[in-house]
Amino acid sequence: MLLASFSFAVMGGFAKVVSQVLPPVEVTFFRNIFGVIVVGIAIYKVPLKQKGGKPLLLFFRGFMGFAALLAYFYIMAHIPLGEAVTYNKTSPLFVALFAYIFLHEKLHSSALIAVVIGFIGIVLVAQPEGGSFDKYDILGIFSGIGAALAYTSIRELRNYYDTRAIVMSFMGVGSVAPLLLMLMTPFVKVSEEFDWMFSPFVMPQGIEWVYVLAVGMFATISQLLMTKAYELTKAGIVGTISYSNILFALIIGMMLGDPVPDFWTVLGIILVILSGLLVALPKGIK
Repeated sequence: MLLASFSFAVMGGFAKVVSQVLPPVEVTFFRNIFGVIVVGIAIYKVPLKQKGGKPLLLFFRGFMGFAALLAYFYIMAHIPLGEAVTYNKTSPLFVALFAYIFLHEKLHSSALIAVVIGFIGIVLVAQPEGGSFDKYDILGIFSGIGAALAYTSIRELRNYYDTRAIVMSFMGVGSVAPLLLMLMTPFVKVSEEFDWMFSPFVMPQGIEWVYVLAVGMFATISQLLMTKAYELTKAGIVGTISYSNILFALIIGMMLGDPVPDFWTVLGIILVILSGLLVALPKGIK
């Protein structure tokens, strides 16, 4: 998970740079199509070993992962990388809650305290003006919830599908859906609230090709490592380790020109991390 977190942060750095010139839905496409090719070759070389039987859940995992990633790519083009990752990394808190609701995993009583602390942390990171969250805040929170639903489904899917099939479900949906959205864009008139979903295709130029290929390569490495990590132990434990991604992202973001976070933002990040620890640590390390 540590390796996955570092790779994910590097992917975020390249995505942040290229998202300044290419629409997020297109970046999402390139991020996934690379993985489809790599994982597809792996499946061709070594056939899948699985019993299957949960196609709707497999599609659900792919769709929620795609929607969360699209929101994530959109906000990282508009806010500091460390803050974007912090929103996304609220997912371990939601993973523990969803695992309790849907998979009947034990939820320690400290989870309720964690929810309160986590929400306070989100508010401090967002620092909403006038008491309301803006579009970037809402999409950031959604990226965490959507990712949590996708991750939680892995806990069930691992009993039926090969790791590569689970990864392919995400990358497959994440390749086809952006294509459909880009094809629909000329025929759909949407409000500003939904501009993160629809955009015409923009042909990458020069160094931009290097950036989109790097996004795909590091994303694929991260996805494989992360999926395997979630298969090997409890969701809450792995989710907590994934918080190292925030530190990596803060460093990479500042290298790319992001401002140094202020006191309240840092405090909010710490509280978000603390909320995840409160959920995960009582579960032990089994």
